[in-house]
Amino acid sequence: MEDFGSDFITITDEDGVEYELEILSELDYQGAHYLAVVPASDADEEELEVSLLRADEEDGEPILSAITDTEELEAVYQLMMDQLYEDEEDSEA
Repeated sequence: MEDFGSDFITITDEDGVEYELEILSELDYQGAHYLAVVPASDADEEELEVSLLRADEEDGEPILSAITDTEELEAVYQLMMDQLYEDEEDSEA
């Protein structure tokens, strides 16, 4: 995983295909770290497809994976939404 400053990362899937993602938000929940990301190439589009990924470490390397547990996904999604709306309210004040 390469770091492009604070908001962009490049990930490589199992097939060696690289994707550039923009990080919208990050949070820690029950001892794990999560990222809300969108494809960087779609950042200007109205309908963004947001993905929630879990960031783990394996052999010292950061590994991003999809959240497969439905309850975990719903909890993280709700926390991300609360955090995003909190940030918007803070910037409007």
